[in-house]
Amino acid sequence: MKFEVKLPLFEGPFDLLLFFIERDELDIYDIPISQIANDFLDYVHQLEKLNIEVASEFILVAATLMRIKAKMLLPRPVIDEEGNEIDPREELVRHLLEYKRYKSVIAELVQLETDRMDRERRGNITREIKALAESTNVEAELQNLDLFKILKVYQKVMQRYEMEKNKVIHQVVQYPYTIADQKSYILDSVRASGRMAFTDLIKENPEKIYVIFNFLAILELLQLQQVKLHLGEGFNNFWIEGREEVAVD
Repeated sequence: MKFEVKLPLFEGPFDLLLFFIERDELDIYDIPISQIANDFLDYVHQLEKLNIEVASEFILVAATLMRIKAKMLLPRPVIDEEGNEIDPREELVRHLLEYKRYKSVIAELVQLETDRMDRERRGNITREIKALAESTNVEAELQNLDLFKILKVYQKVMQRYEMEKNKVIHQVVQYPYTIADQKSYILDSVRASGRMAFTDLIKENPEKIYVIFNFLAILELLQLQQVKLHLGEGFNNFWIEGREEVAVD
């Protein structure tokens, strides 16, 4: 039995974000960033599974979504000079609205271009074909060929080869951790010992990405009021304690 997988390709990351917003009928001024980030990352992972090269702008937007999500999880909001709370989604919404405005006029511009091409003045076909044949006369081109031109062509070819050889390749790596798993692990550890130090959590696996997943999991548990934090001893250390009637998310 054969399975056919059809994955829609989008022109850019903002095109994909607008698709999610319109599909789920979301408010573009109040985007549920967690839902959008999960849908976006799932799409990028599907591209990777199908061995489709992921463009750098998709990776940049994925990182931006994760940064916004982390900022929204922080208990202390960012305040501007006038004392108003700054929404981390504000810049993303502004870019999406600007992209949506440009996208709305693309179809009209394409139609105008098509109409203009249809009104192009018709020329003498025989004369145009003759001029085209003369411009592609290989023997005439070889007569004007010299060593300098050959070296210039060789130089351009070598430059293009070096650019292709040194081209940066982006690869999306799927780590074996999830925030949901780390939340469950932290809650189980807190229930078993009463509390745990953040430094002890890092000692179990000092890998940078593992520490980031644990930190994001702690922020979510703190926002859900499932744990509480106390400053501990040492540099950048704190204690994680559970609350009564903790429910696993």
